This record gives sequence, structure tokens and C-alpha cells, in this order.
Amino acid sequence: MRGEELAFAIGPNMVVVTVREFDPSKDTEGVEAVERICEVGPSGKLSLFTDLHGDPICRVRNSPTFLMLVAEVGQETVGMIRGCIKTVTCGKKLHRHGKNTTEPASKQVPVYTKLAYILGLRVSPHHRRMGIGFKLVQRLEEWFRDNGAEYAYMATEKDNVASVKLFTDKCGYSKFRTPSILVNPVFAHSLRPSSDVTVIQLAPNDAELLYRTKFATTEFFPRDVDSVLNNHLTLGTFLAVPRGSYSPDTWPGSLRFLADPPSSWGLLSVWNCKDVFTLQVRGASRVKKAIAKTTRLLDRAFPWLCLPSIPNFFQPFGFHFLYGLGGEGPRAQKMVRALCAFAHNLAKDSGCQVVATEVSGQEPLRCAIPHWKMLSCEEDLWCIKRLGEDYSDGAVGDWTKSPPGFSIFVDPREF
Repeated sequence: MRGEELAFAIGPNMVVVTVREFDPSKDTEGVEAVERICEVGPSGKLSLFTDLHGDPICRVRNSPTFLMLVAEVGQETVGMIRGCIKTVTCGKKLHRHGKNTTEPASKQVPVYTKLAYILGLRVSPHHRRMGIGFKLVQRLEEWFRDNGAEYAYMATEKDNVASVKLFTDKCGYSKFRTPSILVNPVFAHSLRPSSDVTVIQLAPNDAELLYRTKFATTEFFPRDVDSVLNNHLTLGTFLAVPRGSYSPDTWPGSLRFLADPPSSWGLLSVWNCKDVFTLQVRGASRVKKAIAKTTRLLDRAFPWLCLPSIPNFFQPFGFHFLYGLGGEGPRAQKMVRALCAFAHNLAKDSGCQVVATEVSGQEPLRCAIPHWKMLSCEEDLWCIKRLGEDYSDGAVGDWTKSPPGFSIFVDPREF
């Protein structure tokens, strides 16, 4: 991709802005400088900072197709944007089989579309209100269209007025979904999963079969889910079943499990964000830090009390992301609670301070996911835009106008 020179009139002067593809050999330092200046929090308030570990494209690197653009004024990096493209479920349709088959006469099958995702839009505070952010979005959308994407979407906090106005008022995006980001601290003590639940770790091929059979019609389900499950950042897929139904020693494989499942079960996978980037809370007073430290000391000294201690968020910390949460049966919530306890202990053993997930606000299993309200976001905002006139399948029509379903599949590669 060649750079594109854009001229903006600022008072009596003309500022030339160049938009081009990110070059890691010369742009990393400038990009990191913009990231730092954009993350300066308000005085006297807590702020969350991100350390990308010297890899500005780490949050899209694992996607099938990705691009990062930078904006320059002279030799100075003043903005950047990242994007990736994948194929996901946008709806479902009824598929009818012929007579010579052992499958049911008809079943729901997914309808796929090519979807682009925008993240990490940053513009230096000294160069805002010049249209640089708008031009970065436009240039990235051109690349999306050139690569066959039918839709583009982005996620932001619903109270980020500047971001929402840019995308909805200027770029033609519509407010689409409002999932919840649920965050739970990792305590100094281990959690005790229910004694009448067994947790089994699945091989990637078993996990893929289970996901494709039970979750492929879930909105945003990635068609390349096998790439996600086999990625080195996926620490495992875990299945919870009633004790006595199956065990790691008697596990028959997903095919036989699906033919004769227990009355209730739960499923989730764990993604290791710690090896991609770390977070840090800044702006806390000495009193708050002292209180947090005291809770940790008490929790370590008396683990049997199971105190809800506050991790050390004031130093760089890593976290695990739980994805692909689901289950069936009257005790599915209990199965998910057991899996969340198991995931908490896995994060504790890995040195993480937080376990996070993102689910639809209407997700039936949402109430089974432990989280602290003060750390969580009850309503994240996803905005979407239709990029082309044609559709991959007329059964869905315009996805941007579709009503929300009960569940969504949040791809960990984009969190």
C-alpha cells in the first residue's frame, strides 16, 4: 500500500498528512509515543494503561488478514489505526436434506459473511479536530472493500462521546450490539469448584467438533474457529459435566458425547492475553494502594477464609480471557460456575491478576459468570457499517438491521 498525501487547512497554514502502512522497522517508537500520550488519564482519577510489549500489531496479529496504518505530519507519527478481516456467522437458515441421509430432514445452518473489525484508532491530542481520524477510517475501509469485506464494525465504551460521534455521525456506522464485559479479580486463594461437577480438558479437534455442532449458528462465530482453538495462546477448552457421567479417563470423544450427552453441561475456552499485552491502573492514592495490599496480605495469611482480596493492579498485570462460553440443560449455570472457578485457579497459577469475558447482555448464562461490577462494563458498544451492496446470502438481508440474539461469540483475537 502506497502512502497517500492529504492536505488540511489549519488557520493560515496548510498541514500535509501522510497515511501509509505501518513499517515496524521505523514506526514502532513513534506509535508507542502516540499510545502513551493518548492514555494520559485525568488528574486525580484512576486510569487504565496498556503495554503492547513493543509489538503495535499484537492485537490483530493472530487474525487471518490484518493491516495497520499510520498518519504522519512531516517525520512525526500523529495517529494510527488497525483492522482485520475474517468470516463469521451473521445469521442462520433452514437447510433441508435429501432422502438418502441419516441426518434430520432439516436443521439450522449458519449463514456466513466477510466481516472487518476496526480497533486501536489513536490520534495525538495536538493533532485532533483536523480530520485525521476520519481519513484513517476511510483509508482502512478502502482496504476492507478491496479484500471483499461486506461489513465493518468497531467496539468502544458507550460514554466515549468523541469515538461514538466520529463513527456514527461522520463514518456512517450504526449502533448495533451492547454486550457486557465481565471482569473478575484473581484472588490469592484458590476457588473450590463444586464437588459434583467434573471438568475435562478437550483436545482441539474435540473442541472444534463441539463448537461447530452446537455454536456455529451463534452470531459472530468465526468460521476458522479451528485456527483459534489451535493457536498457542489458547490454553485449553474445558467441558463441565455432572460427576459420574464422564471423566478424563472415560471421555469417549465429542462425537459419542453429542450422540448421548448428559442432562446438563458447560463449555469454555481460555485465551492467554498475558503473553500479548499487559495492563496497569494508574492514578490511585496511597490509601487505596495500602487498602488493596492489606487485603492481599490477609488473603495469603488466611487462605481458608476465602477473602475477596484486591490484586495488585498498580503494577503491569496480565489476564486470561474466557471465550466460547455455553452450555445446555437445567444445571448449565452450575456447570459454567464450576468452569469459571477452574479458570480462576488456572489464572492464579499463571500469575494473572484478572479473568475477563464478554457476553451478550441477553446471554442466559450471564448470571453464572462471577464478576466485580466496579471492574466490569455493563454495556460495551459495537457499531456496524455495511460496506457493499451485495450480500453473501440473501437469507439474512441487511445484517445491520437484524435484531440481537441471545448469544454472541466474542473472538479472543480481537479483545
